[in-house]
Amino acid sequence: MAVTPGAGADGGPAGEGERSPAAVAAAMYERDHSSRHLGIEVVGVGEGSACVTMSVRPEMVNGLGVCHGGYLFTLADTAMAYASNSRDDVAFAVAAQIDFLRPARAGDVLTAEAVERAGQGRTALTDVEVRTGDGTVVAVFRGRTRTTGRPVVDM
Repeated sequence: MAVTPGAGADGGPAGEGERSPAAVAAAMYERDHSSRHLGIEVVGVGEGSACVTMSVRPEMVNGLGVCHGGYLFTLADTAMAYASNSRDDVAFAVAAQIDFLRPARAGDVLTAEAVERAGQGRTALTDVEVRTGDGTVVAVFRGRTRTTGRPVVDM
């Protein structure tokens, strides 16, 4: 599912006051200059989950011929951001770690799938797997977020 500005949960127009995960993601993406600059696309969102993709471009490859880990971290962090903000409550990362398992290379299309695993009060833990097009897991990421009580859509 591609996220389009103004889309409701069913992909159609959002109703007045609607705060579906798709509507929240569309509002975020419209302001997300970083993700758009890197070619990150939001392909699916649900309550507490998100899926984003990015193609590894030649300028993302380090001196060892593999995708720089910072780009993998950014992709995973972006997936977590869309998952953790999906309920229209501004959430920021407060901690994160990543394990790099296999290299990604120029030309790979990476998919990062984020799933919120646990939440207590304003804090939540989210796991993200980053995979290549053939399903190979290249990185696993766990992040912790904290909500603010402010709506994402109205920012």
